[in-house]
Amino acid sequence: RGEEGQVCKIPVTGTEVLASGLMTLFEKRRFRNFLLYMADYEESDPSTHKGRDLKTMTAAQLYAAFSLDKYTQEFIGHAMALYMNDEYLNQPAIHLIEAVQLYANSLTHYENAPSPYLYPMYGLGGLPESFSRLAAINNGVFMLNRSVDEILFDADGKAWGIRGGNEVAKASIFVGDPSYFPSEMVQPTGQVVRSICFLDHTVPNIGDCGSAQIIIPGSQCGRTNDVYVSVLDKGLEVVPGHLCVAMVSTKVEGHQNPVAEVDAGIQLLGPILQRFDSVVDTFGPVGDGLDNKCFISKSYDETSHFRVSNAARLEITKTS
Repeated sequence: RGEEGQVCKIPVTGTEVLASGLMTLFEKRRFRNFLLYMADYEESDPSTHKGRDLKTMTAAQLYAAFSLDKYTQEFIGHAMALYMNDEYLNQPAIHLIEAVQLYANSLTHYENAPSPYLYPMYGLGGLPESFSRLAAINNGVFMLNRSVDEILFDADGKAWGIRGGNEVAKASIFVGDPSYFPSEMVQPTGQVVRSICFLDHTVPNIGDCGSAQIIIPGSQCGRTNDVYVSVLDKGLEVVPGHLCVAMVSTKVEGHQNPVAEVDAGIQLLGPILQRFDSVVDTFGPVGDGLDNKCFISKSYDETSHFRVSNAARLEITKTS
């Protein structure tokens, strides 16, 4: 959202940068210089650092070095680097550069891609289906429609099996989200509020994009954490042709009415046919799992792009 609060598309080509209303002409030149620096930067090649130590320089200091204004910083940090709040500004700038490089590399990975994001046809259910097919090819064993009633531990406190009803499955390690594990193995991390809304029209101000992700920086709506809006239409085969679905979410910041915390996103949708609200508790692991062989992920956060969740799962893969 630009200075006047309108929805603005993040420019992904040189033509879009020139036409974008996000920046003034002089700001576009400064933004271009930042992107050129980001594209050339290689941590292993000091000649690309241009005299800057990004491990000691903060993200805020790097922005200042390129004289980028507040709104340019916001769409770089929140819509390109996908930070969830402004805490990153005081962290080493190397993390910002790596995040923006990931965005740029994702955009150029597929020829003429209009977006750096991929979304599975027929919805996210396609991901576990694909995993199941791959596991089956590699001799994976499935226990369908089974609850996890108990994690079984040996005398040393290491997990060796799970019990579902009268059946027991054995394994050397156990990976799962917090809902599968005893309460003493997880700790609360907050709450997330989500609203799923069905519409009979395209979301206003997103042009001819049937699907879109809108990120509202917290600082633009009087919050600490960002508000996320994900819009999906018939093109992704998740709704009938006359409908689209919009999901609005954010981290609860202690409001007496948590559902009201997504109002900044709800206001962008126009008339709503039907709306479903939920407020869920989120949890994370107490330990890293090396001692008990239980590798627990964090609960899904408020983001619509799953970057944090994917990073956490990659970390579990490395640890386990």
